[in-house]
Amino acid sequence: MKALITTIFIASLMGGFNDIAKINALKKEAKEAYNNGDYQTALKHYELLSDSLAVKDDNILLNLANAYFNVQDTTKAINSYSELTTSKNKVVRSVAHQQLGIIKNRDKQFKEALSHFKESLKADPLNEDSRYNYELLKKVLEEQEKQEQQDQNKDQNKEDQDEQQKENQQNKDQQKENQEQKDQENQEDPDKEGEENEEKKEEGEKKEQKNKEGEEQDEEEKEGKPEENDQEEGEQQEDQEPSFSDKLKEMKISEDKARMILEAMKNNEIQYYQQNKRKAKKKKDSSKPDW
Repeated sequence: MKALITTIFIASLMGGFNDIAKINALKKEAKEAYNNGDYQTALKHYELLSDSLAVKDDNILLNLANAYFNVQDTTKAINSYSELTTSKNKVVRSVAHQQLGIIKNRDKQFKEALSHFKESLKADPLNEDSRYNYELLKKVLEEQEKQEQQDQNKDQNKEDQDEQQKENQQNKDQQKENQEQKDQENQEDPDKEGEENEEKKEEGEKKEQKNKEGEEQDEEEKEGKPEENDQEEGEQQEDQEPSFSDKLKEMKISEDKARMILEAMKNNEIQYYQQNKRKAKKKKDSSKPDW
């Protein structure tokens, strides 16, 4: 019994050694085929290692994904790279994001590609290929957005110009239609045009007459102003001359006394006038000389 157990253990060890030897041999053959560009052979070896021998080495799985990528089996390549984006190996994780970015960029999914390149740099800042791809794609996207904005503004300006031209054309058509309608009305009623011209003429004459009257009125006002000024100056002088009462006050004579003086002067003047009148009635003696 003990001999049987020993035999089984030795056989299992030999089987284990054989699997390790087979795995190492497959790894070597797969690597040589991959480096030589024989991706189909390399793919078969990596699939055998991953599926049949259940090798869980992230580097083997990354090479498997690269083999799918090179034989242009995009679907399997994306699935294999996506599984490696959670790898604990930062270099493997960085390369997986980098390759996904390349695939998305090739499919013109530029924003998703830029995101994968950014995650690749986060995993491994020393990944210069991802850095170059990230900066280049970022610049391209910025230029693209700028061009799209310019194209959008150009389209908007063109729409505005077209709308303005359309509106101008509508105005021209409307003016033409109005003129045609007016011409037609004038043809149907020739007197109407004459009446309109006559009305315009009368309006012009009224306006001219009104302007003329306004100019004459301005001239009269200008000529009348000196007289008004003289009259105002005279009134001011009259206002400035002292009244009779003020003069009496200055002479210290009462109004009653002044009235008596005036009556006396008036009587004297009457007597003087009567005396001269009697003298003029006497006949002149012709025998006496005039002197």
